[in-house]
Amino acid sequence: MKVMVLVKATADSEAGVMPTEEILAAMGQFNEELVRAGVMLAGEGLHPSSKGARVQFSGKNRTVIDGPFAETKELVAGFWLWQVESMAKATDWIKRSPFQDGEVEIRPVFEVDDFGEAFTPELREQEERLRTEMEQREAQTNNR
Repeated sequence: MKVMVLVKATADSEAGVMPTEEILAAMGQFNEELVRAGVMLAGEGLHPSSKGARVQFSGKNRTVIDGPFAETKELVAGFWLWQVESMAKATDWIKRSPFQDGEVEIRPVFEVDDFGEAFTPELREQEERLRTEMEQREAQTNNR
């Protein structure tokens, strides 16, 4: 199963405080363990919400709201995408992380079959075509 691991923001991450070399090294080591185990599919840190925007939808209306956003505890400062056997395995992995403070949320990613009959063969074909196209673009970007 795929899971999204959401690293919650802190006052420091929202203030733009960068991690120390020691913290970066520890996180790099943890990421190496994840990659070697075939768990980590992707992962990135995010800039503070002051550099972001939100878009609210109401019918056909679109409203853009520039950051920063209140309620730091509800913001995301980074993420991983993991492939694990179960939620229990995901929580086992995150407990091994070098985090000393904060909170992490782990949520399953929808799989194609989760959508049932509403995800028609045509939509499945479109999904597969788009995934292939994204992989090809990523490969081209990495070969530059």
